[in-house]
Amino acid sequence: MNSYGTRCIIDWTPESINSKKFLYEERITVWRANTIDEAIDKAEVEVREYCRRNGEMVYSGLCQAYWMFDQIESDGIEVFSLLRESDLACCEYLDQFFSTEDERQKKG
Repeated sequence: MNSYGTRCIIDWTPESINSKKFLYEERITVWRANTIDEAIDKAEVEVREYCRRNGEMVYSGLCQAYWMFDQIESDGIEVFSLLRESDLACCEYLDQFFSTEDERQKKG
C-alpha cells in the first residue's frame, strides 16, 4: 500500500484574541492507500470528523495530496498544523495561498 501526505484547509470561528476577521488552519496528515484519490477520501472523512468534534470550524473543501517515497505504518497521523489569521474570506484565502493556478497538480 502506498503512503500519502494530505493537506486540508479548515475555516475556524475566529477567536476574541484575533486581530483579523478570519482564522484558518492548514493541517497535514499521512495515510496509507492504494491510490491518491483514496488517500484524499480518507483525509476528507477524518477532517470532517475533526471539525465536528471541535464544533467551531468548517472544512473548506480543499484537500491536496502527495505520494510519499517512504512507506508509513499508520493512518491519519497529524504531522503539521498551522493557524493563520486573515481578512480574506475563505474562497479568496484559498485562491491567494493554495489555488493560484500556478501549481503543478491534477485538477479534481
